[in-house]
Amino acid sequence: MRYFVRGVLFFAFLVTVFSSLASPASAYIGPGAGFAFLSSFLVLIVTFALALFYLVSWPLRYVVRALLRKGAPKGASVRRVIIIGLDGMDPGLARKFMAEGKLPNFTKLAESGTFTSLGTTYPSISPVAWSSFMTGVDPSHHNIFDFITRDPCTYQPMLTSAEIGKASKVLPIGKYMIPLERPKMKLLRKGKPFWKILGEKGIFSSILRVPITFPPEKFNGVMLSGMCVPDLMGSQGMFAHYTESAGRAGVETGGVSRRVEAKDGVIETYLHGPENSLVRDGGEIAIPLKVKIDSAAGKAVIEASGQKIELAPRVYSPWVRVSFPAGLGIKVKGICRFYINSLAPEFDMYVTPINIDPEEPALPISHPFIYSIYLAKLNGPFGTLGLAEDTWALNEGVIDEDAFLEQAYLLYEEREKMFFTALDKTPKGVCACVFDTTDRVQHMFFRCLDEGHPANRGKEVEKYRNVIEDLYMKMDVLIGKALERTDEKTALMVISDHGFTQFRRGVNLNTWLYRNGYLALRDGRTVSGDWFDGIDWERTQAFSLGLAGIFINRKGREASGIVEEGAEVEGLKQEIAGKLTGITDGGEVAIREVIDTEKSQSGPYKHDAPDLLIGYNAGYRSSWTCAVGKVTEEVFEDNTKHWSGDHCVDPKIVPGVIFSNRRIEKQNPHLNDIAPTVLTMFGVDVPGYMKGSPLFGKVGAEPKEEKERQRA
Repeated sequence: MRYFVRGVLFFAFLVTVFSSLASPASAYIGPGAGFAFLSSFLVLIVTFALALFYLVSWPLRYVVRALLRKGAPKGASVRRVIIIGLDGMDPGLARKFMAEGKLPNFTKLAESGTFTSLGTTYPSISPVAWSSFMTGVDPSHHNIFDFITRDPCTYQPMLTSAEIGKASKVLPIGKYMIPLERPKMKLLRKGKPFWKILGEKGIFSSILRVPITFPPEKFNGVMLSGMCVPDLMGSQGMFAHYTESAGRAGVETGGVSRRVEAKDGVIETYLHGPENSLVRDGGEIAIPLKVKIDSAAGKAVIEASGQKIELAPRVYSPWVRVSFPAGLGIKVKGICRFYINSLAPEFDMYVTPINIDPEEPALPISHPFIYSIYLAKLNGPFGTLGLAEDTWALNEGVIDEDAFLEQAYLLYEEREKMFFTALDKTPKGVCACVFDTTDRVQHMFFRCLDEGHPANRGKEVEKYRNVIEDLYMKMDVLIGKALERTDEKTALMVISDHGFTQFRRGVNLNTWLYRNGYLALRDGRTVSGDWFDGIDWERTQAFSLGLAGIFINRKGREASGIVEEGAEVEGLKQEIAGKLTGITDGGEVAIREVIDTEKSQSGPYKHDAPDLLIGYNAGYRSSWTCAVGKVTEEVFEDNTKHWSGDHCVDPKIVPGVIFSNRRIEKQNPHLNDIAPTVLTMFGVDVPGYMKGSPLFGKVGAEPKEEKERQRA
């Protein structure tokens, strides 16, 4: 019998397979060369093995926990710390709505404890800021400066947060390529999160959906990974769009539109899944998708993976489990929602990106592995994609504002359920959860706060004028529920990683660099394609990719670098910074400052960062075309997308917020202070490398900044 079990486990190991990187034309970059997906059989084996282990090892674990408790710090001032992250909550809007009496629970926190602005990172981008929140260090120490960066060997984009590669050893059997080793999974964020330091002292933490926690790290607690968890395709979110509309088919930013045709009220097509690396040149796995339209009843029946889903137009389906056969009995599981925009005169249907199924995860998206399974069994299926709110589907007109808002709040309700589940099961230690809804909704509806915004052209404004106000009021209800679960030994902090401002005009730094002789094009071109298509690297001194700033084409660092280290690099940085600082657009300053990364940050990873960080003025940001490495005709262009608000500007313009039921003694608090603050509250020494310092000091101390505002 034991040989049979060993054989089963060995086979389960062999059938770990991979899907490949999403096309660079996608809206987001995948996590690496591919990602491992586990068979449903392996999931059951692992789950059973872990359950058995927990059962037979409980006496040993009890003793270990007792020893850990004995060695835990005795100088703690709290029993529990609750951290609610509201991504993008803006202090200015919070003050406005509080003054109007619309946020009673936030007001209660402010009056009994603290409310003030919270300094953010440079650059003020979510993955950067949340990485500083958890580690207490600046980007040059945790190595996250943007969502994407350039591969110095190829100049092509790569995700900054994680790298996942295929097994280097495979066993070819006919058409199959059987991996003989585990996939290579690596979290690229550096630094130790505060919950791992607490865990080493025996203090338990529940960490939910904090960005840049994929793949999850082991620690004393439970974790569900957040931003940068890929979809089943290996990308950061690829929707599917099925339409009878002529001329719409093709690759969209963030997804693919496919032309379909109804014959006798029936549409037969395919739902496309991950690449099949188990099979040599296997290509994409696709499964049949059928839609039967009942025009008289005003509904349709969708058939996928042996299920039938009856759906009326403009209503989201529940999460539907879909299964993609890879061969050898292996099935890759995912979940998605269907949304029919219209049945007639032309059929039009949107399908969300196919999320990793939390009940049968194709990747480790939680710690321990079974935690996502536990949450799904307890509360039902939930979205696992890091960027789950489909902003690109709205940008591309595949869904409208109402559909986007419904999707965002469906995801919010899932998050709220799992947060309070974790909170109720974490009577001691830390419970932290980040809610993305505040960020995504503001990105897509900030235009409605500015009647003259270019993105308002041809779009409804009045109907959505109060969307952001309603959003803040909904978050106030969340805070009220959390307050009901606090006591005198519980510290509650509500924080945001940054604030918000308008994004009216895009700045294409690559076009500016080209016009000023720092970037060269091949073959007499005056414009380039995406991802630096057409760039002459042998004559290019500087270039831009992503949202943070400018890279110098350094000799010895970039594959075709031409700028010599030392005086030549320093002189070029100073020259470009001098010309860009204060640059105007129709008389308005577009760039307030340009920061030399090496001079402003001292960490070991400063050389991997953009050499120059751009501090845009309010209303400006790196243009959509610049972000994907493109040279266009104009340096400045109107931003007409639904994505109309942003925070990738001078960080002094967009501080975050901090509310707490305790008074803050320190003036000008910063995100870097959160990790040292939590450690100190539990009596744990703050590591010397952390850049922040504890916020809470004398009882009754009031932040000077907020005190002066109240007087005003």
